[in-house]
Amino acid sequence: MPEPGPRPAPGPPSGLGSPSGPGSPAAPEARDELARAQAELLAALVAGGETPAGFDEERLRIQASSLIAKRRGQVARLRPDLVRALGGDFAAEFAAYARGRPKPPGGSRADARDFAEGLRAAGRIPGDPDPEPSPRPGWWSRLVRRRGR
Repeated sequence: MPEPGPRPAPGPPSGLGSPSGPGSPAAPEARDELARAQAELLAALVAGGETPAGFDEERLRIQASSLIAKRRGQVARLRPDLVRALGGDFAAEFAAYARGRPKPPGGSRADARDFAEGLRAAGRIPGDPDPEPSPRPGWWSRLVRRRGR
């Protein structure tokens, strides 16, 4: 059995130190191309953009629907009054609202607010806005309370 000898120092990760690695003239163009491709993919997933070249349109549609369902669940937890007011139409109404519209910068609370405002404007719910839901204590707060008993 051969004795282990000194190992060669590992080289740079793939791509680094090569002619197209950081610091080379091609790097900014490659980064710009990657950023453009990522923006196209993100637009297709959350903003109703066209399917980028090289992606399966059906798979992207399924993933976009999944992301809308996730948002719908978050809004339903924050605003159960909207679920009650819309009944069986909640899912379809939310899908119509969310399709082609990315989640707003304020997160799920802003999403719930914008959805409710759109429903009010369309006359789907009464004009008197419900107060913003009070924040539920996070799981860590409940855990601390339980452990302190």
